[in-house]
Amino acid sequence: MPSTSSPTERREALGEELFQALRAARTIAPLTDRFPDLSIDDAYAISLAFLKRRTADGERIVGKKIGVTSKAVQDMLGVRQPDFGFLTDTMRVAEGAAVSIADAALIQPRAEAEIAFILRSPLSGPGVTDADVLEATASIAPCFEIVDSRIDDWKIKIVDTVADNASCGIFVLGDARVDPRNLDLPTLKVRVLKNGQPLSEGVGAAVQGSPLTAVAWLDNTLGAHGVTLDAGDIILSGSLHSSWSRW
Repeated sequence: MPSTSSPTERREALGEELFQALRAARTIAPLTDRFPDLSIDDAYAISLAFLKRRTADGERIVGKKIGVTSKAVQDMLGVRQPDFGFLTDTMRVAEGAAVSIADAALIQPRAEAEIAFILRSPLSGPGVTDADVLEATASIAPCFEIVDSRIDDWKIKIVDTVADNASCGIFVLGDARVDPRNLDLPTLKVRVLKNGQPLSEGVGAAVQGSPLTAVAWLDNTLGAHGVTLDAGDIILSGSLHSSWSRW
């Protein structure tokens, strides 16, 4: 990349680089190692350039995701704030489907159990509250997000993961639908089993104190970038536990 390129040209070029890495299922050197002056605003602009290439290639946006919400994940990745990314139709995997790393073009995947929100009405920040999120939600569902990084060896800082669509790979949305108004989301517990053996567990409070608070944060943050949550959107509210990479 020429050193004389403008900020906009650099953002577009890095978005293209991430897109090509996605399609080739390969990693690239951390952006922050090569461009230590990149800001969070730069990172979100890069992520939108990355997304633009994906939608131009035929993908359709079906929702958004929140990343790095729990202290456990923040500690593991060495970051101290959430981020967000976009979900497309090609990322979604049906419940019960067999998925191979190669077929899904994953590189260095890790799995996270999350609570997904399915919206019945739009939300537009700023000023969105937990109560607003609850009112706009049609139902919640269990979900696995398979996070994946296009950055070498997960050597990410917050700017790297933001630029890389919040390190999203694919997601498996459970078929079950539950009305969240009948639940205490901060105490809602998830237990993950592998071949019948306990693997990990967590509660809703691990996600910003409540998954509702996480979704409100997302909408208010999106509002600052001129993006809204739409009716029908699937929102992944963040991992309830440390992610793992052992399958």
